[in-house]
Amino acid sequence: MELKQVIVVRKDLKMSKGKLAAQVAHASVEAAERSRWKDKWLRGFQKKSVLKCEDLDELLSIHEYAREQKLPISLIKDAGRTEILPGTITCVGIGPAPEGDIDKITGKLKLL
Repeated sequence: MELKQVIVVRKDLKMSKGKLAAQVAHASVEAAERSRWKDKWLRGFQKKSVLKCEDLDELLSIHEYAREQKLPISLIKDAGRTEILPGTITCVGIGPAPEGDIDKITGKLKLL
């Protein structure tokens, strides 16, 4: 079974590269900590992709679908100390989990 992790980022927020990298890192770590496949994934190649979605509505839809499928997820809300308002939802981390399960949810999204 091939495992992977996907982080989906809102493209409408127009975050700087550094801010975006920090948000993606938060989502990756938090989702991995919730995954029953974490140890196996960490011993492998730690396959991951960063994808983009249009806006908050699309991100929340992706999050809800992943939650319904009982995948490990992490919805990231910014603390608001730098570029965006406190509580702004920036991205969602999904997995590590079986690749096919994640692809059912994110397979049509484009790379960031």
